[in-house]
Amino acid sequence: MMASITNSFQFSIHRSQFSYLNKVTGSDLVPLKGRSVVFRPPTKLEPLPESLSPVELSGKVLKFTGWSQLLRQRASVGFPVTKAAAADFDADDVEIEISDGVSKPTKSFSEKFPALITGFFFFTWYFLNVIFNILNKKVYNYFPYPYFVSVVHLLVGVVYCLISWSVGLPKRAPVDKQLLALLTPVAFCHALGHVMSNVSFAAVAVSFTHTVKALEPFFNAAASQFVLGHQIPVSLWLSLAPVVIGVSMASLTELSFNWLGFVSAMISNIAFTYRSIYSKKAMTGMDSTNVYAYISIIALMFCLPPAILIEGPKLMHYGFSDAIAKVGLYKFLSDLFWIGMFYHLYNQVATNTLERVAPLTHAVGNVLKRVFVIGFSIIVFGNRISTQTGIGTAIAIAGVAMYSLIKANIEEQKRKTATVV
Repeated sequence: MMASITNSFQFSIHRSQFSYLNKVTGSDLVPLKGRSVVFRPPTKLEPLPESLSPVELSGKVLKFTGWSQLLRQRASVGFPVTKAAAADFDADDVEIEISDGVSKPTKSFSEKFPALITGFFFFTWYFLNVIFNILNKKVYNYFPYPYFVSVVHLLVGVVYCLISWSVGLPKRAPVDKQLLALLTPVAFCHALGHVMSNVSFAAVAVSFTHTVKALEPFFNAAASQFVLGHQIPVSLWLSLAPVVIGVSMASLTELSFNWLGFVSAMISNIAFTYRSIYSKKAMTGMDSTNVYAYISIIALMFCLPPAILIEGPKLMHYGFSDAIAKVGLYKFLSDLFWIGMFYHLYNQVATNTLERVAPLTHAVGNVLKRVFVIGFSIIVFGNRISTQTGIGTAIAIAGVAMYSLIKANIEEQKRKTATVV
């Protein structure tokens, strides 16, 4: 039965591509309506018999008599089909999708389920961060040398980057003197903030260090207004009040409080604030993976001298020997390796995660990450906290959440305004 359906575009099969087709005439063509058609071209064709049956139309499926090929109608695109038949084809046929006259490959899993992939990135980021903080604190319990441990963190990451470059994953981006001059201040602030964070981790409870580090948005706002000259809205300043009050409450009754841990965490906040400032000035076309690799290499150079000068003699005299005596050589080396690996991976995954989401999601993600780390550290280490410390921590986190949401909305409004203009 020869059927005719109104067509929206014409798709023809040329004799030069299939030698078995007779010369096609207008009467040989059957317009087929369908926007998107999936067909399987035969991989092995044989000569056709002289008597060919016409194309049969049955519902949404077209069959060629004597040919097992199916043309599955999927929408509203029309094309002419010749009165042809062919032999059976192999089972490993290629499936092609044609939509609006343009062939399109089948969508990948990440394209079909982007929200699921983004959720996986967030889960991996939080998981790696929590594991790093727990292992890091366990190492400090028997090896309290934060300057040396900071070097290990960066050293493992640098080796990881060098190996990745050697296999082309990713391809190493070229660097010149001008780019190094831009990245060096960023790397210095990164090194200082990283070392001071570890000094605080070694001196006080992990939960308290992260509570103090919740003040980082306050330092960012202050630097933006008084250093860069940017006008900070009153709503942002007001949202920071609970952060300051909450951290103050938590600090006054923190059972593990000491001034070394508190001051080190505050210096870390200042260092990371200036890292953000210099990062804006050092914006380049280089991808984030390569930028972080170069920053890690330069930061390692800054961390080596203080580690050697401050902790070198102690380590050589009794530091290494005491740690090995407590846990054994294999566990000591494996612990150092894994905390360095988790440190690098969680930072890299954090960068990749935040590139996938909007500023508002970014803000919420950062707040939730700190909540996860504080909560898990209290559970794992069994740290006792007073009621006032718990309330103060909750107030500080709530303030950070308000600040992040308000700032994200302001940035989104600026972006929309710039787009309109």
